[in-house]
Amino acid sequence: MFIPQTKRKIPHVMATQHPDNAGVPFWHNDAFVGENFENDEIYQNFFNLNVDEYMWDWEGKIADEAIIDKLLAKHLQDFTKKQLGRDVFITLRIPNIWEEKTFKLARTYMSVLSAAELTHSLKLNSPPVFELILPMTKSADQLIQIQDTFQKTAKLHEEIFKSSKFGQGYIHIIPLFESIDDLAGCATVLTAFINEHKKKFKKNPVYMRPFIARSDPALNAGFVPSVLASRMALREMYRMEKKFGVPMHPIIGTGSLPFRGGINPENIEKTLKQYEGIKTVTIQSAYRYDYPIDEVKKSIEYIKKTLAKEHKVVFSDEEFKKLTEINEIFRKEYCTVIEHAADLVNEMAAYVPKRRSRVQHIGLFGYNRGIGKTKLPRAISFTAAWYSMGIPPEFIGTGRALKKVKAKGLLPLLEKHFFTLRSELQHAGKYLNIENLENLASKHPWAALVLEDILLCAEVLDIEIGPQKDHHFIHRNLTSTIMLKKHMGMDFAKELVEAGVMRKSLG
Repeated sequence: MFIPQTKRKIPHVMATQHPDNAGVPFWHNDAFVGENFENDEIYQNFFNLNVDEYMWDWEGKIADEAIIDKLLAKHLQDFTKKQLGRDVFITLRIPNIWEEKTFKLARTYMSVLSAAELTHSLKLNSPPVFELILPMTKSADQLIQIQDTFQKTAKLHEEIFKSSKFGQGYIHIIPLFESIDDLAGCATVLTAFINEHKKKFKKNPVYMRPFIARSDPALNAGFVPSVLASRMALREMYRMEKKFGVPMHPIIGTGSLPFRGGINPENIEKTLKQYEGIKTVTIQSAYRYDYPIDEVKKSIEYIKKTLAKEHKVVFSDEEFKKLTEINEIFRKEYCTVIEHAADLVNEMAAYVPKRRSRVQHIGLFGYNRGIGKTKLPRAISFTAAWYSMGIPPEFIGTGRALKKVKAKGLLPLLEKHFFTLRSELQHAGKYLNIENLENLASKHPWAALVLEDILLCAEVLDIEIGPQKDHHFIHRNLTSTIMLKKHMGMDFAKELVEAGVMRKSLG
């Protein structure tokens, strides 16, 4: 059963458990989705929304180890027609044992192997799960070690229980790159992995699905570098495809708000073009649950139709080098603000409600996200904190960096690769509360820099920034109340969620 999947269907829409929804899922009675309800969520996503992949997340959260057993016990007839691992796919994001002090990895292996035994006994497609996502991938050795330990676990299972169900014990592994440096430098890891794979298995991988993160690169380096690094990664992935003859099917992890990816049902036709070359896009909780269900379904079909078309990202080494230079300009200006605003951001983030059974998250910087010694919340809470103040984080450092990039004559190149920059900033700018920002700027130098950023974005790009429609003004009023209540020492959790509902995402 566990052999290289040479003829598998490549899914285009991956539903994930990222907890960014402000409202209540259409199939549930609570905005919080505990692990006991994940089987209901998977069923609804496959059979109601018609997504073709679901990320079963074991990283940084509590996971139901018997999810496939429960799905088949409750919905066997449906999954006989639409079979796991053939028509629809469950893909595990596993813990990174090099970053997270956890003992869950062995349990993930056993869950995958047990699920295969179950579907085999039911005469369904087996294995139902044959891919693992490794978060925070740093080296090819990590990927090979996961494949090696899974293979050993499968063989040991066969030996102990006297079965022969697991074939070669081969598992496909998806590297998830989560910083702008790792994205730009992904060719090093991909090259080494393909070479090591050939040594171990005597052949190249039959395909690869390298995964581009959008949230954490934005949190750690800013809005613009996260988008440009995505383009750079796509270029490198397709360069590796040409070099080694290994088909690349890139995935990108996007949230609904521009800072975390900007993919949502309302702007899907415009924003999806920014990620040309992607074969799979994630639709997170806010995408699925904070918009009318008919819009969600329609947009999912649009994604499938669009991503089925071939498009490879190709540009010169010289452009790649200049994009690296642009990224460093934006990252520097962004970090000058974040390092000084962190205390306020962490205070605000404490009011962001939980939507999943998360445990302490392990990230790029240990047990917390951060820049240098500055600790930050997770990307969703970080984004929610800024929006709840009426300060869209997309603007942080952006205006000052745009001024410098323009002076260097690099603005046309920036807009060539980030061709939705103006529309994304205009969208984010609708949620600006200029009074809140001006009040903070009178007390904090970092806020004065953000105010300068916003004025420069409007000037350099010639865009209008500020509320435009009724719900934008309601959002502005809610963020005024939030900051006033914070000043008075009052609880503002209710208004924070209401503001999230207005912008159709917590963060």
